[in-house]
Amino acid sequence: MSGAEKPDVLILWPIRPKAMATLEARYRLHHYYSAPDKAAMLRDVGPRVRAIVCSGEVGPDRAMIEACPKLEIVACFGVGVDAIDRVACAERGIAVTNTPDVLTEDVADTALMLLLMAFRRAVEADAWVRSGRWEREGPMPPTDSPRGKKVGIIGLGRIGKAIARRLEAIGMEIAGYHGRHRQAAVAYAFYDDPVALARAVDVLVLSCPGGAATRHLVSAAVLDALGPEGYLINVARGSVVDEAALIAALEEGRIKAAGLDVFEQEPRVPERLRRLENVVLSPHAASATAQTRDAMAQLVVDNLEAHFAGRPLLTPVPPP
Repeated sequence: MSGAEKPDVLILWPIRPKAMATLEARYRLHHYYSAPDKAAMLRDVGPRVRAIVCSGEVGPDRAMIEACPKLEIVACFGVGVDAIDRVACAERGIAVTNTPDVLTEDVADTALMLLLMAFRRAVEADAWVRSGRWEREGPMPPTDSPRGKKVGIIGLGRIGKAIARRLEAIGMEIAGYHGRHRQAAVAYAFYDDPVALARAVDVLVLSCPGGAATRHLVSAAVLDALGPEGYLINVARGSVVDEAALIAALEEGRIKAAGLDVFEQEPRVPERLRRLENVVLSPHAASATAQTRDAMAQLVVDNLEAHFAGRPLLTPVPPP
């Protein structure tokens, strides 16, 4: 293609450098994320935009989609697509793609890491050594072992199943799962009520999609059902948990501890949550290894290439 023929692509979120260089060579890019006047940019280039590159947290709403009458595809750098107005895309026949599979193992590793850190109080243990308390006061009090504990998983998709494999490998029992529907090929017990699932387990692990359907699915009632010996691990979306209720439960000892990679208003994390010693915090970094992020970015590139070449998309997201 000559420069004049390059499709216009609106970049809502910058992906990895190598992939961005490939996009720069193939398309005419408009870097919306860094534009000083985003509204002016959209008015200017929207009529020409044929593709949008976004992330799982920053995606086009209906107004942006309507401002791009030639839009053909939204390529999401991430698995979750709750930031994209998929209904508006479906109405126009706009394709949506995401980046599943390539990040499954790293996200599952992070869930395991957060769980082990919460059980073994790894953050406190590190501080115990660095502050000199070990020398002054002696050993830390004993921590909890995860072995033999019962786990409930909310969202037993690719990532949820990978988490289950890891937890079973360290001697934990997958006691059940909750999701949109029962899975025929799964041996674990299905719970259609997250409160009932929380009541039956010692640990609740969240790996479900975000969006309106799961907003505050983990409510005060779920946390109370999990109980004062219970642990919550979240590698899903911050919106899945009622964060105010979680903070209160942690402060009051109504659950024992939590490991959180995601929060309701990222990157803002409430001071009350940051002060707590019984929570492990991670900056939404579950998939953030260089290798996985490169693979995710390449999948964005490959989906755009397939679309503009008239080939089947590699990882299309079905209409809602």
